[in-house]
Amino acid sequence: MDHATNAKALFCDGYNCAQAVLGAFCEELGLPLETAMKLSSSFGGGMGRMREVCGACSGMFMVAGLVYGYATPETGAAKKELYEHVRALADRFREENGSIICRELLEGVTVGGAPEARTETYYQKRPCGDYVASAAAIVERYLEEHRA
Repeated sequence: MDHATNAKALFCDGYNCAQAVLGAFCEELGLPLETAMKLSSSFGGGMGRMREVCGACSGMFMVAGLVYGYATPETGAAKKELYEHVRALADRFREENGSIICRELLEGVTVGGAPEARTETYYQKRPCGDYVASAAAIVERYLEEHRA
């Protein structure tokens, strides 16, 4: 199964948008699924339902950090290079979807409050599954183009 299909399936299984994107890459990144799901759980709903940066984008950025990131205090080239990767991914998502901001992607959504139940109606009215698939496909293509 390709990353986009896997990410959308994870989202439809009930994981949030960030979890779905990061989870789609766990196996090849050597990241235990449970760790990935906990790490990315705060980023759903545009970061805790604040409707800021789309969780699917946050998931993309976490994948980029695992592939291109650094693990020591860094102020030089490694940080600059990682941030360039993140901005390039954001630009691609914005170009494909119009924004990287959750509330702009989902006009009229509620900020804060309890997450909605994942019902058939929820999946029919929300484009989030498509954004998750888009983010996973974007980062997959990007990684193929920019092998670390």
